[in-house]
Amino acid sequence: MDVLFARRATLRRSVRLLSEFRYEQRDPARFYGALATDTALMVGDLWRGLSGSDLTGRLVLDVGGGPGYFASAFDAAGARYIGVEPDPQEMHAAGPAVGQHAGTFVRASGMALPFADDSVDICLSSNVAEHVRRPWQLGNEMLRVTRPGGLVVLSYTVWLGPFGGHEMGLTHYLGGARAAARYERKHGRPAKNNYGSSLFAVSASDGLEWAASTGAAVATFPRYHPQWAWWLTSVPVLREFLVSNLVLVLSPQ
Repeated sequence: MDVLFARRATLRRSVRLLSEFRYEQRDPARFYGALATDTALMVGDLWRGLSGSDLTGRLVLDVGGGPGYFASAFDAAGARYIGVEPDPQEMHAAGPAVGQHAGTFVRASGMALPFADDSVDICLSSNVAEHVRRPWQLGNEMLRVTRPGGLVVLSYTVWLGPFGGHEMGLTHYLGGARAAARYERKHGRPAKNNYGSSLFAVSASDGLEWAASTGAAVATFPRYHPQWAWWLTSVPVLREFLVSNLVLVLSPQ
């Protein structure tokens, strides 16, 4: 079912997305807007591969949806969007302009989603699993609320990849606690994505093992890599350093 997205996963796309990462801190609207557009296209391709139809009218639940960039992208694709975000500051971080005409927003935790079993068509979580202590509880909640034959897309940053430390940079290779202490000494404040409180070490193997254990896994691939580099996901050890961001695609039955 990943064949459609594989055609889009070109080297040009990878370079374009990589170039946008430099704007995450100074121009988040540019960075997250580009990421949201790409994510909606990715989810649309995966849904089309699974169901044979586009996103029009489908109910998408975005766990950790933040301030609404993704809402606008999915609205443009014709989907009905619900964003879940536990942090009110994060929910309003982009101001009133972003997402104000798109979707519904719920303040809640992804660890206990306030939705009935089998109630959404598509459940997405983009770069949230590394920020919670029990990422696979999050994954299980996503599966619970997704209807049989629906789509779950859980994407997260792999700890030992080059972006695992987030704003701490490559110092996370010194160890998470040491990197966090070094950041605080340098900047006079903890990192927003602070190891041990809002950032945790999640491996590629952890995600692959959890997905396999559910019996619902249908595809896994590195989110930002061109298709010809997807083989990295299948190589133990190497994938921890080179996959960077892992996508787990599941369909409950």
